[in-house]
Amino acid sequence: MQGFPPAARSAVRDFVGSTLQPGLQTAPQKPALCPLLNTTSQTACSCETLVSCLVREQNRDTVEAMVRRQRPRRLACLALMAVLLADLLALSDTLAVMSVDLGSESMKVAIVKPGVPMEIVLNKESRRKTPVTVTLKENERFFGDSAASMAIKNPKATLRYFQHLLGKQENNPHVALYRARFPEHELGFDPQRQTVYFQISPQLQFSPEEVLSMLLNYSRSLAEDFAEQPIKDAVITVPAFFNQAERRAVLQAARMAGLKVLQLINDNTATALSYGVFRRKDINTTAQNIMFYDMGSGSTVCTIVTYQTVKTKDAGMQPQLQIRGVGFDRTLGGLEMELRLREHLAGLFNEQRKGQGAKDVRENPRAMAKLLREANRLKTVLSANADHMAQIEGLMDDVDFKAKVTRAEFEELCADLFERVPRPVQQALQSAQMNLDEIEQVILVGGATRVPKVQEVLLKAVGKEELGKNINADEAAAMGAVYQAAALSKAFKVKPFVVRDAVIYPILVEFTREVEEEPGVRSLKHNKRVLFSRMGPYPQRKVITFNRYSHDFNFHINYGDLGFLGPEDLRVFGSQNLTTVKLKGVGESFKKYPDYESKGIKAHFNLDESGVLSLDRVESVFETLVEDSPEEESTLTKLGNTISSLFGGGSTPDTKENGTDTIQEEEEGPAEGSKDEPGEQAELKEEAEAPAEDTSLPPPSEPKGDAAPEGEKATEKDNGEKPEAQKPSEKGEAGSEGVPPAPEEGKKQKPARKQKMVEEIGVELVVLDLPDLPEDELARSAQKLQDLTLRDLEKQEREKAANSLEAFIFETQDKLYQSEYQEVSTEEQREDISGRLSATSTWLEDEGFGATTVMLKEKLAELKKLCQGLFFRVEERKKWPERLSALDNLLNHSSMFLKGARLIPEMDQIFTEVEMTTLEKVINETWAWKNATVAEQAKLPATEKPVLLSKDIEAKMMALDREVQYLLNKAKFAKPRPRPKDKNGTRAEPPLNASASDQGEKVIPPPGQTEDAKPVSEPEKETRSESADSEPLELGGPGAESEQKEQPTGQKRTLKNDEL
Repeated sequence: MQGFPPAARSAVRDFVGSTLQPGLQTAPQKPALCPLLNTTSQTACSCETLVSCLVREQNRDTVEAMVRRQRPRRLACLALMAVLLADLLALSDTLAVMSVDLGSESMKVAIVKPGVPMEIVLNKESRRKTPVTVTLKENERFFGDSAASMAIKNPKATLRYFQHLLGKQENNPHVALYRARFPEHELGFDPQRQTVYFQISPQLQFSPEEVLSMLLNYSRSLAEDFAEQPIKDAVITVPAFFNQAERRAVLQAARMAGLKVLQLINDNTATALSYGVFRRKDINTTAQNIMFYDMGSGSTVCTIVTYQTVKTKDAGMQPQLQIRGVGFDRTLGGLEMELRLREHLAGLFNEQRKGQGAKDVRENPRAMAKLLREANRLKTVLSANADHMAQIEGLMDDVDFKAKVTRAEFEELCADLFERVPRPVQQALQSAQMNLDEIEQVILVGGATRVPKVQEVLLKAVGKEELGKNINADEAAAMGAVYQAAALSKAFKVKPFVVRDAVIYPILVEFTREVEEEPGVRSLKHNKRVLFSRMGPYPQRKVITFNRYSHDFNFHINYGDLGFLGPEDLRVFGSQNLTTVKLKGVGESFKKYPDYESKGIKAHFNLDESGVLSLDRVESVFETLVEDSPEEESTLTKLGNTISSLFGGGSTPDTKENGTDTIQEEEEGPAEGSKDEPGEQAELKEEAEAPAEDTSLPPPSEPKGDAAPEGEKATEKDNGEKPEAQKPSEKGEAGSEGVPPAPEEGKKQKPARKQKMVEEIGVELVVLDLPDLPEDELARSAQKLQDLTLRDLEKQEREKAANSLEAFIFETQDKLYQSEYQEVSTEEQREDISGRLSATSTWLEDEGFGATTVMLKEKLAELKKLCQGLFFRVEERKKWPERLSALDNLLNHSSMFLKGARLIPEMDQIFTEVEMTTLEKVINETWAWKNATVAEQAKLPATEKPVLLSKDIEAKMMALDREVQYLLNKAKFAKPRPRPKDKNGTRAEPPLNASASDQGEKVIPPPGQTEDAKPVSEPEKETRSESADSEPLELGGPGAESEQKEQPTGQKRTLKNDEL
């Protein structure tokens, strides 16, 4: 923007502020068309007007017209600014973000875009939630409700609850459970990753990640249609109990779909955020503990959340939510209840057909799909009724099914499930180290909590008077996730709300090293260090330092103590080993810096916002003391150092840097280690980067065990200790007053300073829990899904073309019998059009199914060309009355305006004779054209092409309106001319009803005032608009011509003091 005129830079800043800050509640009004475009002068249009027309109106023709009227030296600047604003406008079209609440049975999608607050997206059936169902056939795909309806027709190709297979290997108990629940699906085995995939047909096979990617892409298309702009950024909810392998699988699915995941947020955290955002006024410094009990279709999660306001570094006191405790049951949910009901209904149907030699209904996938749908409906109805009649028409072999089911029977079928309802509550309280008395409220979330027996058992377990139902159980997670998406996006500015999520599964580092227990006797010792403790906050970065290694070595990243999981949960959890890290180049780094003191091998870990662990880098750090020779300081340097020291701006030698070879110390904290000897702490140090937010509620510490030393200290910044990097150096410090000692004889004696050297260490990662898809396979999967999307788009385009052709045929055939079309066409013309329409309709019925999109569009274009003349004549006749009436009104108003302009006194006249003559000429020409064209049109038959065209009428109106608007704008911005003085010093004021011919008459003064009286008010001073070196401005103008003529030629009238 350097080189732009100041007005252009201001206009760009105003545009960026109004367009790229969607937090503004009111949208700017549409500006009117720039009035300066109607002038023929070389007046330059303002930069703000150009911005307005380009951005708001998006009228490129208008902009080009403006640019042509600019002064030559500003033309280049304005053209460059137009290109810049066009790029900014394209950027503003992609500011929307979305969230996907990915449930087991259904999903909810929400968006935020400029000018639109958080809102749930409606799907193509105008519903707020969409079934998580995908139907995959040889030549087409179906999603959502369309796929759910296909589950009965083609159950093998319809995939549901496939999220339960994410991150699972073939030997996982959940894979066997999925096969038992849905035996119609054929699961294949991937020998490389030890995972499973869906075998739809010999030619079609898809992994769970690919199916999820299709669904995410479909959710984005719904959001883009709703937002009317492209979307690429999203926040996706996942269950809180997802481990590292499951979270990475979701991220890979999003990569296949081309989505940029801002964060994987736990669904319980998203729900808690939604609850807190809409109640932020009720949050204060007093901690409030709220329990959310979420029972969905596939699982149950209980979460304890603490709300309170905390002091942040950047925004002062802000509300915060902290996850204090989490308990869950992976298989307790509405799906298991429906499967129990389905099994009960199948038994009743077999009982009804007993003795007829019929097959077992369980062997028929289509019949079981019908029973599962009826079980879902029955569960919902029994939540409000004591009994209900289950009925399915043509369940199997054209036999109808009908049976009565009571709520008591349903509760008896699910008795063992209801006994498991209190377990997540107990787990959450145990992990939070709380009791029920500290919980202020229990809030229900999830569709399965609507079952009355669930509420009854839960109410008894928590011991409260009632359960909270003051939150939208279906949409809370989607709304919280989209709020987080807006907060993470750079395009929006939302009110801060601090979110501190908690680590469910602890992560530790394990390694072995040689130790010398006795002189000459060395042995291997196994060490463990807790990297991220259970219920510790994240996102968080930590650094672990290995001090006693000078050669290449390996260490392992594994899960910590998982004793809080039951035996079945441990089998479902999968591998407890995450990664083996192999370091290469440690020995070379020591050889490179032999004279430096080793500060250890530092491994930098990051547990990001999505809860995914990564090893950022490993580096070998060396340090030495460097003494610099004293140097002469200039006077300005001395003065600057003294002032900086007085105001605390000086730096100690330990914190100074030396070019690119030194690094800043990271924040250090005590290590979490095992119960080893006291000297072990010094051998392995841990550095933790504390979170940006402070809190008065630190997370519960890890229970003491083999991996935790006695007297373990917190690794967070919450302990209030100042980080080591920020502590002042003990050597070479300033005096007690903070002022350095005066330099001796004008020279500055520099103390020895620490110099650090960092050498990057090569890292090889061996993933142990679930190998990620290789990049080439990931690219192939993405390309396969893209090809399927293009095929679907081509199919939709063909169906749209066929529908358009069929609709045009039916509409045109109906129009041929309407009177307004018969009046402007002959019998032969109508018969010709009707015959062509019938022939195309026959072709569409016989051969249209195999026709391509191009052929269908060509047929439609031929018919439109045939009927073009007929439709044109009808449309013109419809427009004539309105257009002619508007033209008459404009002519009358223009004539009245011209008449009024000519009546303006000569002294006050602001229009020139040329301007008024031009307007009069345009009015007369328009009247003449209108009368002649209307008369000529009346002579033509209705079946001929008209000569009176609506576009010509509009062109005449625009030409006339342009001339009128030019005069109106000139009058609007015209300045009043100064009044001349008569010989007695009074202002010559014409009477109100005086005409131009009366200006020479004498003005009679008021009674009691002589002609020598001074004027009532001082004349306004003229503002000088010329440069200082121009000639002085003389009074003159039409009102002063008569007075100037009375003076002798070549002389100028002397101005009095009161006339200045």
